[in-house]
Parts: sequence; structure tokens; C-alpha cells
Amino acid sequence: MSQCMKTKLGKIKMISTFLLILIGLSGGLAVGSGFVAFLTVLGIIPRLAYLTKTEQLLTFYEFSVIVGTLTGVWFSLGSPIFSISNLILIIIGLACGIFIGLLAAALTEVLNVFPILAKRIGMKDKINWLLWAIVFGKIIGSLYHWIYFVKL
Repeated sequence: MSQCMKTKLGKIKMISTFLLILIGLSGGLAVGSGFVAFLTVLGIIPRLAYLTKTEQLLTFYEFSVIVGTLTGVWFSLGSPIFSISNLILIIIGLACGIFIGLLAAALTEVLNVFPILAKRIGMKDKINWLLWAIVFGKIIGSLYHWIYFVKL
């Protein structure tokens, strides 16, 4: 291979690396902006604190979201391997599930999802039945997934 070809291939590789960096940074900026907008515009964290009656811990919640986000970004850049016992993993999974459930509850309350859904499908008077149907559907769907698709 001639020196001219090596130089051209080096420039092409440098340009493609630069474009990859630019696309990665742009994607991260878009997702990060959407996440911040989701949390601030909808007031999810204050609503979550209100639902759990722990308004005095609002600063702690905000700090936890920032630290959790930065930790997730840091771990996604590498391939960390942890040796954690199953008991600790169960506790971590339970805490994550509780957080996701509370976050979903805060989001649906902020957006008034259930009253709008109940009105549209003609179950305005039976909103409790709708909520229980969603809860049991989620439980049955999760159990089905874990029993049939996850091999431990």
C-alpha cells in the first residue's frame, strides 16, 4: 500500500471517528435534555415526594436522581462486573421496582391519565375496576415474562 493510500485511509478513519463522537454526544444531549424536561416541566420529583409524604427529603431526592444518572452513565461507558449475593440483588431489585412504581404513579397523577382513559372507554363510574385491571394485568404480565422467558 502506498503512502498516499495510507494517508487517505487515516483521514477517512479520523473523520469517521469524529462523526461517531459527534453523533454520540448529540444523542446523549438529546436524551439528557428530554430527561431533565421530563423531571422539571412535569414536576415529577416534587409530586413523588408529595405522594410519599416526604416533602422534607426533596433535596435528597433531587441529589439521588443526579447521582443515579451520573452513575448509570459512568457504568454504561464500561463493563463493570460485580460479585453481589442474591439477597442483596433481591433488595436492590425490590427498591428499583418500588421507585419505578412510585414514579409511574406520580406521572399518571400529574397527567391525569386514568380519568381521561376511563372517560374515553366509557368506564368513568368504574375507575376503581380500571385501576385493579391495570394492576393485575401488570402483575400477570410480569409473572408470565419471568416464568417463561427468563432462564435463571
